[in-house]
Amino acid sequence: MRKKVDERIRTLISNGVKNRHRSMFVIVGDKSRDQIVNLHYMLSNEVKKSRPTVLWCYKDKLELSSHKKKRAKQVKKMMQRGLLDPEKVDPFSLFVESGGLTYCLYKDSERVLGNTFGMCILQDFEALTPNLLARTIETVEGGGLVILLLHSLTSLTNLYTMVMDSEGISESQRELKDLKEQLSDAFPVGPLIKKCCTLDQGNAVATFLDAILDKTLRSTVALLAARGRGKSAALGLAISGAIAAGYSNIFVTAPSPENLRTLFEFVCKGFDQLDYKEHIDYDVQKSSDPSLKKATVQINIYKQHRQTIQVNLYARLVTIEYIRPHEHEKLSQVELLVVDEAAAIPLPVVKSLLGPYLVFLSSTVNGYEGTGRSLSLKLLQQLEEQSQVSAKGPTSGRLFKKIELKESIRYASGDPIESWLHGLLCLDITNYIPKLNGLPAPSECDLYYVNRDTLFSYHKDSELFLQRMMALYVASHYKNSPNDLQLMADAPAHHLFVLLGPVDESKNQLPDILCVIQVCLEGKISRESAMKSLSDGHQPSGDQIPWKFCEQFQDTVFPSLSGARIVRIATHPSAMKVFSHYGFQSNMYNQDFVEMVIYNQGSVEMIGYGSQAVELLTRYYEGQFAPISELDVEDVETPPLRVTEAAEKSGVTGEHTCMVLKSLKNDELETSDFRPFNLDFRRRFLRLLGYSFRTMDYRLAMSILDPKINYKDGEPKSSTTDGFLRSITDLLSPYDMKRLEAYTSSLADFHMILDLVPTLSHLYFQEKLPVTLTGAQASILLCIGLQNQDISYIEGLMKLERQQILSLFIKVMKKFHKYLYAIASEGLVSTLPKPKETLLEPHKISVDDDLNDAARKVEREIK
Repeated sequence: MRKKVDERIRTLISNGVKNRHRSMFVIVGDKSRDQIVNLHYMLSNEVKKSRPTVLWCYKDKLELSSHKKKRAKQVKKMMQRGLLDPEKVDPFSLFVESGGLTYCLYKDSERVLGNTFGMCILQDFEALTPNLLARTIETVEGGGLVILLLHSLTSLTNLYTMVMDSEGISESQRELKDLKEQLSDAFPVGPLIKKCCTLDQGNAVATFLDAILDKTLRSTVALLAARGRGKSAALGLAISGAIAAGYSNIFVTAPSPENLRTLFEFVCKGFDQLDYKEHIDYDVQKSSDPSLKKATVQINIYKQHRQTIQVNLYARLVTIEYIRPHEHEKLSQVELLVVDEAAAIPLPVVKSLLGPYLVFLSSTVNGYEGTGRSLSLKLLQQLEEQSQVSAKGPTSGRLFKKIELKESIRYASGDPIESWLHGLLCLDITNYIPKLNGLPAPSECDLYYVNRDTLFSYHKDSELFLQRMMALYVASHYKNSPNDLQLMADAPAHHLFVLLGPVDESKNQLPDILCVIQVCLEGKISRESAMKSLSDGHQPSGDQIPWKFCEQFQDTVFPSLSGARIVRIATHPSAMKVFSHYGFQSNMYNQDFVEMVIYNQGSVEMIGYGSQAVELLTRYYEGQFAPISELDVEDVETPPLRVTEAAEKSGVTGEHTCMVLKSLKNDELETSDFRPFNLDFRRRFLRLLGYSFRTMDYRLAMSILDPKINYKDGEPKSSTTDGFLRSITDLLSPYDMKRLEAYTSSLADFHMILDLVPTLSHLYFQEKLPVTLTGAQASILLCIGLQNQDISYIEGLMKLERQQILSLFIKVMKKFHKYLYAIASEGLVSTLPKPKETLLEPHKISVDDDLNDAARKVEREIK
């Protein structure tokens, strides 16, 4: 029996299309697929243009296969089982066969980024994660539908209709129209800007073309925006304008080839505006690689002269080949480099791409793709500072411009779905960082434990507090994703702390957050599990520090301890200059917290804000925790002992991760118990400085090693001296000492002793050569002896002249030779035979008596 469709559904879809706002439907029941056909039909009638495309996302299985032959077999089996009437046409089967559907597994959802659809269907609701929700919903265009399919639900919330904005041309649309008329006679800006949909996009294209027409090839233009603002389209139009301006070699780099569909689509649309004809003036080449799914990889233009647009794809398996210096000749002839979604590409890769040519960067700052802020926090800040320095200097350096797109194109401004999604997943929270009223002294600050049940209760005050916490996460850490929010809310081992200044409870306002700490309790792993993990070569998920320690040192006792891992410390941007003070204060309070609660159980103090009390914050000494045996700090430099450092760089930031351990005051473990692990770490780190850490900044390497360089007495300890004397002949031969003496006497070049420097450097940084050096001398020794760097590299690194470096280096060698010569001399003396002592005894008679006796003897012989 046919039923009349509720008029509210038609009204919602109709209003959404008119105002270019997206609509969401939740369909409950096993027959929900039949209603998809009806909703798509109503949407098609309202759109009155090409049939809306559909994105169907699912976990692992579709009710009807996306493959035509497999789907026919499924329909046949359903007819045989009586589930389908063979005499009636199944509307859903017709809907599937009519085309326009894009199927996507949740695990492969990254490939839909940058694409636009009229309808998004999310099957298997229980498999959705915050990342998937943000990734898929934001692909729907204005007026489109978002449909959630549920098999069963006990209760449904009411659907609310939104009051829509009045029709008519907005102020920004009038300004865009004026801009198009103003630039209509300019070439190539005039024809291209006609394809722009918003004023922001029009200004962005005009800025790009200004840099292109300047032709100094010394500009870097960064385009920042949330999703759906037309970044890729603006870049595509700018590329077509560069071709019209005579540029010959243009390279495009992106994290995924499918992210470039919109960009190349608008390159071709720009060509249409410039009266270029496909197959006559240019041709488009698709990739022959099946994994790239016929993505555009090259465009050849023949209208003026042979020009080429190529796409270099960043992929995980070929990242190293892409950034190796000896392959940098791929960009030797480039005139324009376009980096789309630069924030999704590892920061070192982006830095290596910058060169003496025009560079366009685009990055998403809000939404799913905008949660990784390393690009905006580091690279853009560095480029801006370099541009300001070059502008003040006598020579002209690179110019830097930053463009932001705020007005949405994919859907109208004020879209309720965007507001809901951003509010739900804390995607647009950069505006939630309040200005600090002042920076209190660290000693006046208190650490508070955050009640997560209250934090995620959706109370207006706790919601604002959550937004501020997430804003600090995004602004101060390198990589974030919506799944971090789920981890904060649900992970039982994770706990949250905030460092606040003095709290005035008489004021009805939330306190300023200076620092946020996320802590994870780990450990208490049985020795049997640790031994099994080592024998299997498999590291289970979770308990990162115990398993990493077990793997690095092959130790099965450490995982049985319990500890707290500081996952991250996020500090307010205005307090970054005093980060070490606030970070140390937070760490100290955190340590005191987990120690004191073992012995003290205080009452909970409620702090209320707003109309009712919110049980949100508890002072650090008023909680109750399980005892722990060690405190771990990850990604934070602190005085406790370092025990491991990852030899592989992070794929996002290009940095290494260091693990630091500290025992608690009230625990039986002492810092000295970790000393053997620290010594082993130092030895391994010294060996790897010539390999994995060869490009590490010398200041960071010196900070990690923290070597002893000041020996007041100038003499080694007896144990060190004995050990050194026994091994000196194995380390340095007499010929080595002769060469070292010749160099220190300025009779030989420093290349004559380069083979000795690594040996001497290892001995010195292991504190086996008690020679006092200055910081500069020790740093040069580290660069040459441990990192195997040449003098030219050190010149640029330390900003010193070559003669200064060699002067400091020869002073080091003279001190080493003096000490080694003394040690060798002592060893040589000990090997010589000892002289025999001669005993002298006095004569029994005097000299006179002896002479008289001799005289008498002679007289007798004469007679």
